[in-house]
Amino acid sequence: MNSSSTVSAELGFRLVVPQQTIVPLVASLYYSSDDPYAIRIAFHVGLDEPVEWIFARDLLAAGVHAREGQGDVTVWPSESASSVGQVLNIELSSPFGQAHFEAAVDEIADFLARTYQAVPAGSETTRPKVCGSRRISRSGYCRSGVTRKMTSAPSSSSTFSTVTLLKRPRDQR
Repeated sequence: MNSSSTVSAELGFRLVVPQQTIVPLVASLYYSSDDPYAIRIAFHVGLDEPVEWIFARDLLAAGVHAREGQGDVTVWPSESASSVGQVLNIELSSPFGQAHFEAAVDEIADFLARTYQAVPAGSETTRPKVCGSRRISRSGYCRSGVTRKMTSAPSSSSTFSTVTLLKRPRDQR
């Protein structure tokens, strides 16, 4: 019998582009107990396929309270310049470009609380070590999949580049 559980939500995000222009969009958040360290966020930017990124659950959870992350992904809370209230900033970068998103911090925190109800912090290691549908390699790294990264504001002529991210599960660091 499969004891897998999932948590999902569709939230309003905002893409912050140069000159402080804000582009609203919808993002689908998905968590599965089969991959207990990861949260997938699919940004719906008007293309046939959403742009998907895979985040460490504990990175997003820590970022709700303080600036966290290095390299490709940085998250931090701040007050919104608009009347939205406090937001979670998510900045993604690679050699192919950068993107900065904002989402209501309360909505992200509610989603994260539901993931911790499904798989409490610390119990992830009692599950098989997998990355998506693959087992973790001996080095502790897994290929988290091909993701597409936004390099310009979404439009019919948006430019997307392919990026492959390598992440090491928290218990392997």
